[in-house]
Amino acid sequence: MKRLKPVLLNVLMVSALPFLLTACQSTPVKEDALYVQLGQNEGIKKLVEDFINELLIDKRIQHHFEEAELDRFHDKLVEQICELAGGPCKYSGKAMKKLHSDFEINEAQFNALVEALMLSMDNNKISVGAQNQLLALLVPMRKDIVND
Repeated sequence: MKRLKPVLLNVLMVSALPFLLTACQSTPVKEDALYVQLGQNEGIKKLVEDFINELLIDKRIQHHFEEAELDRFHDKLVEQICELAGGPCKYSGKAMKKLHSDFEINEAQFNALVEALMLSMDNNKISVGAQNQLLALLVPMRKDIVND
């Protein structure tokens, strides 16, 4: 087998580098993806921050968050929404059923949570279409959250 000269080998490696680096990058998020419509990571962080603030002032549900680790709650909810919306995040928190098993969350409290999320999405000027997409992704979790 014929050996390549070091100069030729270096040229081949340098010319292949952009293709190798591109292959290692994650697939770009489509422009119309929910993740983009929500403002990507920064938009989702702002949405979740506003959502938590709404939960803390809603007398119907605020007691569930009095002793919560709010920074962790914020971070895990950002991960979860980001992943659900097609973003590059991976949710690393507990399963919803396990997480909510010790709470006695009833239908009215769950509805208060949904109302707080909708108000936060309105305040963050998220389109109705994007709101509906996000709510549709979250609806299956209801059975794991309501347990009273």
